Amino acid sequence: MAESDHPRPPGEKEYWLDRSANVTKVFWAVVVVSGVLALLDFFYHKHAELGFDGSFGFHGWYGFVCCVFLVLAAKELRKLLKRDEDYYDR
Repeated sequence: MAESDHPRPPGEKEYWLDRSANVTKVFWAVVVVSGVLALLDFFYHKHAELGFDGSFGFHGWYGFVCCVFLVLAAKELRKLLKRDEDYYDR
């Protein structure tokens, strides 16, 4: 398609992430920045407290695992705290 990848109703504003080319650019920018930061992990002294926390990429992997855990815990917590759609209308 010419301007955007999906047709939109007339008069609706087009945002910069509506184009898949821009989404691809953002994705590759994140990949490049992550790769550079991972490579920089080789070039500084780590003050490891426990030994294993000084290994290559530990803090990145630890952060990723904790983020996944939080998302999965929130999905389970939603089952306990969820309300009916008309909860506030009653």
